[in-house]
Amino acid sequence: MNEKMSKYALREIGGDEDLELICRWRMDPKITRYMNTDPKLTLEGQRKWAAKIASDPDVWYRMVLVDGAPAGVINLTHLTDPEGRIGWAYYIGEDRLRSMELAISLEAGMYDHVFGTLGKKAVVSDVFSKNKGVITLHKLLGCKITAVVPDAVTKNGESFEVTYMEMTAERWAEQRKSLKVQGIPFS
Repeated sequence: MNEKMSKYALREIGGDEDLELICRWRMDPKITRYMNTDPKLTLEGQRKWAAKIASDPDVWYRMVLVDGAPAGVINLTHLTDPEGRIGWAYYIGEDRLRSMELAISLEAGMYDHVFGTLGKKAVVSDVFSKNKGVITLHKLLGCKITAVVPDAVTKNGESFEVTYMEMTAERWAEQRKSLKVQGIPFS
């Protein structure tokens, strides 16, 4: 691994300090503007959530680190889907740690892990259509848009259009050949 890439890592979520950070990030309007909900979280509620996800074989959550500092959260969902199609999402809660390099490395590492290690067939995501940067990033890495649904999500009385995207194992194998980025290790 080159020195530049070693600044990115993943680790398990653990302890109240992590849960308090996640509470702050998940209630930040800069984060929630692109999410289906605007939650009001508590530390006790986060403890219950952490216990639930720790025992659920269908989901996988990790803290994203930049130079050892917590930066955000990534998750995989539907891991037990018999069709081999999983979902994923992430957010970087610390503004100062956001970068295109991190986003590309995170997404590439996720595809390497999901297709290479887990042997899944497809990764799907849903993105608020107004989140043009993330849609562009996914397309840059080879994702295809499968649907655009107006009024797919309603929150706080406002409706949002959602863009649904997919990456297949076959497309990633082809795309990966020309991509010169090292993905964040997921194991």
